[in-house]
Amino acid sequence: MDLKILLPYKVFADIKNVGNIVAETSEGSVGFLPQRLDCVAVLVPGIFSYKTDKVHYLAVDEGLFVKAGSQVLVSVRNAVGGVELGKLAETVKNDFKNADENEEKVRHMASQLESGFLSRLKKFQQL
Repeated sequence: MDLKILLPYKVFADIKNVGNIVAETSEGSVGFLPQRLDCVAVLVPGIFSYKTDKVHYLAVDEGLFVKAGSQVLVSVRNAVGGVELGKLAETVKNDFKNADENEEKVRHMASQLESGFLSRLKKFQQL
């Protein structure tokens, strides 16, 4: 199988000759082999693994899994990989915590912009 993992802003991975895939779906952990029928599955945050010459582990956020023939397309909000399974939990905790902090900063800035706009609009209406 050919596996492509997409994030909203980039292609996270493009892997050829994948032997099997295990993903966490809304129905539980599901394994996918090359002969499996085409399908679509909703992914939940969890461990995603695939096997080439060895087993690779990723932590993925919620997303969508599509298998069509030998092509597998995974689209998720966030993914972390490149570390051993034992260290993956700590890496995820740090990376996702940083993402949550950045999202909070953006929400705060948007709130400030909105309140500033409303106060200027009120002053404009008083003129």
